Amino acid sequence: MIYLHRLLPLALSPIALIMLLMAWSAYRRSRIAASLAIALLYAASVPVLSDPLFRAVEQQQLRLMPEAVAPAQAVVVLSGMMLNISGQQTVVPEWGEAADRFFAALELYAAGKAPRLVFTGGLLPWQGDQEPEGQVLRRMALRFGVPGDAMVVSGPAQNTEQECAAVRRLLEPGVQRIVLVTSAFHMSRAKRLFEQAGFVVTPYPVDFRVEVRAITPMDYLPDARALWRTDLAVRELLGRGYYALKALF
Repeated sequence: MIYLHRLLPLALSPIALIMLLMAWSAYRRSRIAASLAIALLYAASVPVLSDPLFRAVEQQQLRLMPEAVAPAQAVVVLSGMMLNISGQQTVVPEWGEAADRFFAALELYAAGKAPRLVFTGGLLPWQGDQEPEGQVLRRMALRFGVPGDAMVVSGPAQNTEQECAAVRRLLEPGVQRIVLVTSAFHMSRAKRLFEQAGFVVTPYPVDFRVEVRAITPMDYLPDARALWRTDLAVRELLGRGYYALKALF
């Protein structure tokens, strides 16, 4: 099922649409299709357009400080912040784009906002017998001085919906008030799923992808990272639409 969840958004992503238009223009020698492909590629890859789109997906959330957060019963940290790369002898985990999730959770714990940290056991099918991400994060948190009895790791999960279900099974029924830590663009969908599972959620968005700065002429030039942000924004919007439709049926 996870393969289907990954492939369906790809079919509607800007990159896929551009490729389809290019293929159609080559097959039918259509100047209109070629022009549309160029226009879409430009629109999706210039920061002056991709940055506002991504801010809209982040819903203009603000980066909070731990002191501003009300106490809860647990801090739940969603996975998706590590990459597994080839090491000298074995696979080695390294930080990815969303490493802020881990360090924000440690800040919340150090500030006394909850007595327990919950890491989700993210593990995708193509990762084979690798260690679930939550176990890696727990081990790293031990090195930062977090007591072992203050942390728990959920069972394996392949997407946000499974993470939510795994956390609900892990925590006692009386645990309802949580601080949810995930990337800002992902928070809306994750918060809704955890609320549907019966949690009272305080969102703690991190990993903002668009910096605050003035617009310059460079923002009108194509940029690979801008294209990546546009693609990510579209995927997230499709994910929200999927879960919204699922809730109706």
